Amino acid sequence: MAELQLDKIDLAILRLMQSHGKLSNQELAEKVGLSASPCSRRVKALEESGVISGYATLLSAEHFQLSLTAYVQVRLEKHAKEILESFEATVSNYDEVQECCLLTGSDADYQLKVLVADMAQFKLFLLDKLTTHPHIAGIHSSFVLKQVKSQTSIPLPS
Repeated sequence: MAELQLDKIDLAILRLMQSHGKLSNQELAEKVGLSASPCSRRVKALEESGVISGYATLLSAEHFQLSLTAYVQVRLEKHAKEILESFEATVSNYDEVQECCLLTGSDADYQLKVLVADMAQFKLFLLDKLTTHPHIAGIHSSFVLKQVKSQTSIPLPS
């Protein structure tokens, strides 16, 4: 992907797209002071350069009765490349896992963000899926009581 130098208009486009994803090209162009064609070309360049990595629709978990979020820290017995890759491939196939991060500076090797309906569903996920991986040495789960902040946008330079 080609390196793209972002100017003030590109950053304005990105800010608007992050917070108002359903804006039409015409609306986006008007808000940043361009006509539709140059705005469309800029968005296409941002996509082609990889600055915009994709598009998504954010759904309400509560609407689907997914009200329990757990952060699960997983420690593996060894750090061999094959074991790490095996664990990552396994958890990548679990729909309940929203995020999986390899950690440093912690007793855990991975942290998972898990979204399920309730404690009974979490128990099934934990016992029937997660703990069946042969190289897990320890698991610690924490449950979200209240979500204080959640955002999908990233901070952009001024």
